[in-house]
Amino acid sequence: MDYTIKNLRDVDDMAPKFGFGGVQEARFAREDLGASDTGLAFHRVKPGCRQGFAHRHEAAEEIYVVLSGSGRVKLGDDITPVRPLDAIRVAPAVARAFEAGDDGLELLVFGPHVDKDGEIVEGDFWA
Repeated sequence: MDYTIKNLRDVDDMAPKFGFGGVQEARFAREDLGASDTGLAFHRVKPGCRQGFAHRHEAAEEIYVVLSGSGRVKLGDDITPVRPLDAIRVAPAVARAFEAGDDGLELLVFGPHVDKDGEIVEGDFWA
């Protein structure tokens, strides 16, 4: 088939499998969509919470689009407020994580799929 339609809420939430279900949802749709080169994720950060960890990449540039809610994004040492329809391009080496405001935060994430490219940032990234 030359196309695939999948509701992102029907994609498995990976956050509980890694112990982060209390703070977020993380649904990675690439395989469900049958995509080989393009990564797509739907993240929901629960109200007043931060993502379970910060991360960076070696090769993959990502674009985040805020769908709903509000909060902040930390990019390296910079912290910036975000709101619906903000689009944030992040170069691979920049460490990043999101924090939701009182109304939560929903994000779409796009970028190239590069196997084993992500690196978790150790320690308290927000300190």
